[in-house]
Amino acid sequence: MTVPWSTLVQAEDLATRLDDHGIVIVDCRFALGNPAAGESAYRQSHLPTALYAHLDRDLSDHEKQGLGRHPWPDAKAFTARLGSWGITPESQVVAYDDGDGAHAARMWFLLRALGHDNVAVLDGGWARWARWGALGLPVETTIRRPRPAGYQAQFDARLLLDANQVWAHLEDGGLLLDARASERFRGEVEPIDRVAGHVPGAVNRPYAQNLSDGRFKSAAQLREEFRAVLGQHDPDEVVAMCGSGVTACHHLLAMQHAGLGGGRLFAPSWSGWIAAAARPIATGD
Repeated sequence: MTVPWSTLVQAEDLATRLDDHGIVIVDCRFALGNPAAGESAYRQSHLPTALYAHLDRDLSDHEKQGLGRHPWPDAKAFTARLGSWGITPESQVVAYDDGDGAHAARMWFLLRALGHDNVAVLDGGWARWARWGALGLPVETTIRRPRPAGYQAQFDARLLLDANQVWAHLEDGGLLLDARASERFRGEVEPIDRVAGHVPGAVNRPYAQNLSDGRFKSAAQLREEFRAVLGQHDPDEVVAMCGSGVTACHHLLAMQHAGLGGGRLFAPSWSGWIAAAARPIATGD
């Protein structure tokens, strides 16, 4: 029996199972400054059989107001999208992007929040696959039309917190882990959102610290580093946040890979926190 992938998968391992019809590969390439760039790149070349998931169109619901720049979608709409991609609850899903894995991690946590365990992120993403491609790993330009499937599930509400729940979580002594770059956390710069700073009581660990040379650090190293941040907190006492609920998923993936699963997501994150002017804001460390 083939062991399923539930956190990360290496290019070498995925390459041996490209003919496995139980695997669905999802291309999550996206650029915040040019939202059309990822899909354009996908149409030029992608992993064999890969489908395309757009962060704004497929992995968010922009009809929702006040819930951040990438509002978490409703389960009904998202599972309908999964079904249109031919994904079933039994599918082994592999997501990738062309950056640091953050957009693929968003796809990973969306599925995990549905209770879908067999989902993994391609470690090193498109960049590493393309490098290996020079040694014979295939790519294609064909746009697949999958056979629609049925997918019914609900998000586990315990894994997704809103602003009021996050404030209560902090008052109860829980840990809020902010994945943004340190200068944004401190409020020194803010290139995206209208207000700089962070949620009072949050702790900063930039998600880029999960990587080394474009790939995730080893499970052992990540475990040691996160244990230092968590202190006396158990993993299930951690709520991750970022600017819009995307790069925070990178932390949740890294923690799961390190054997520290159970973390939750402040889905609206900073862009949702500042949607209400009355909410407090901190700056500095």
